[in-house]
Amino acid sequence: MVMSLGRRGIGALIGLSTFSVLLSWAQADSVTSSARQDFLKRFVAAAVERTHHAVRYVPGYVKIPYPGGDVPADTGVCTDEVIRAYRAVGVDLQKEVHEDMEQSFSSYPHPIKWLAARPDANIDHRRVPNLMVFFARKGEALALSHRAEDYAPGDLVTWDLGGGVPHIGILVDRKSIPGGRYMIVHNIGQGPKMEDVLFAWKITGHYRYFGPGVGKD
Repeated sequence: MVMSLGRRGIGALIGLSTFSVLLSWAQADSVTSSARQDFLKRFVAAAVERTHHAVRYVPGYVKIPYPGGDVPADTGVCTDEVIRAYRAVGVDLQKEVHEDMEQSFSSYPHPIKWLAARPDANIDHRRVPNLMVFFARKGEALALSHRAEDYAPGDLVTWDLGGGVPHIGILVDRKSIPGGRYMIVHNIGQGPKMEDVLFAWKITGHYRYFGPGVGKD
């Protein structure tokens, strides 16, 4: 009888411990999910705010400070709008990309035309192919789809504009009329705009990145 009660007690204790662990996991998942949703909400607001800025499309190599460096505020390309939106919510893509490239330079593309033998904090984070690798490594690489409902505010999308010319934009929480699709904040040559262009070009990447404190890190 004593042995029987002992076994029951041990079983109950194990069951209670298992329940406590599962409860802790569930609570942690809930906190993480809430933090991610809050981050995406702020990120989307920052992206929309970028459409109020006048920016001339000026490509090219520019030496900038590190970390926290930026090209002149009235200039930039498509990647600079992504960089600036993230910086507005406390994420320095220049720093994050540079540090990851220093640790795993071979994981990133090295076209001959870039003449890149080592990481370069002036330009690496401003190149779409590098951001595609970074977001896949440090965030979430999501499925490519032709269904608008598979894309959500805060998602990052990359395209091939034709001839291998890459482009990147941010989905925001404003929908087009009459299409009903979430619109994209991007800079394709006329400064940051919010437009219904999700399926305007061939999609090459679909990502979600929450920053170093909430993502895979």
